[in-house]
Amino acid sequence: MRLGFSDGVPEFAAGFKKSARVIVWLQIISQRGDSLKEFFSSKKFLVIACIAAFLIGVMIYAAVSSSNVISSAIGRAFSPLQRFSNKISDAVAETIDMLINAKDYYTENQELKEELAELYAQISDYTLVSQENEHLREMIDLAPSGNNIELSEPCNVIGRTANDVYGSFFIDKGEKDGIEYYDPVVTSNGMVGYVTEVQYTYSKVTTLLSNELSLGVYCVRTGETGVIEGSYELALDSKVKMVYIPLECELKKGDIVITSGYSGTVPKGIVVGLVDETFIAQNGLSRSGYITPAIDASELKTVFVITDFDGKGSAYEEE
Repeated sequence: MRLGFSDGVPEFAAGFKKSARVIVWLQIISQRGDSLKEFFSSKKFLVIACIAAFLIGVMIYAAVSSSNVISSAIGRAFSPLQRFSNKISDAVAETIDMLINAKDYYTENQELKEELAELYAQISDYTLVSQENEHLREMIDLAPSGNNIELSEPCNVIGRTANDVYGSFFIDKGEKDGIEYYDPVVTSNGMVGYVTEVQYTYSKVTTLLSNELSLGVYCVRTGETGVIEGSYELALDSKVKMVYIPLECELKKGDIVITSGYSGTVPKGIVVGLVDETFIAQNGLSRSGYITPAIDASELKTVFVITDFDGKGSAYEEE
């Protein structure tokens, strides 16, 4: 049966009476002691004794009473101390556990490290195999029938020329890899440019956007020929100019332009870009057009160099 506050009054009174008896005994003792007589008979002592008796009565009542008010008040008062004690206890338990099981934890950690290293190795191997397969597919795509094209190993782009609007860059293959000056540089998607500087271990590639390059091309759909040239102004828009187009040409926007192979510097049939527009040239005797290159050199990470092909070095080749 739960006791209310009124039910605990007798217990509180009993506790108070016991405290009062203690005070009386202390007063009796004080009468026998000359040195303490003055203190125990003072009002200060009586006040302290009354407070002590009240607190003792409260504690006795709290012990025998189930009052939620007092219990919750005491709980709130000691709650921070309890939380602090729990934290200390948990920390001590964790420390003891680490000391006792340190060897097991170390062994488990080493095993996990070995498993992680093995997984990294597998991922690395998979990535390398995937890249090799991709490069092989590109090499197959880059070999038009009848040209006997020889390609270098995949060349990684290792740097770019600072502030070069034409987008020239450097590759990690050079003289030791069979690379020569003015070898054409390509990807499976089309023509990139030419090798314009060769060192023993690396080379510089100049793109089709450059005003230093020219390239014979023709339209796949109409067969009409022309020459690709770059310029500073067009390079800002990532375009090149096709000149010497017949005046009565049938070129239209979206037509594919590929290498003609007549110059002997690049095989026939490699995609150069798409026709953007055509217009009558200033001399009025031919037309010109703007071409958007098939390859954005600024995004390249890997390229191939064509080291040899049928007709290399020839002034022209028969169709």
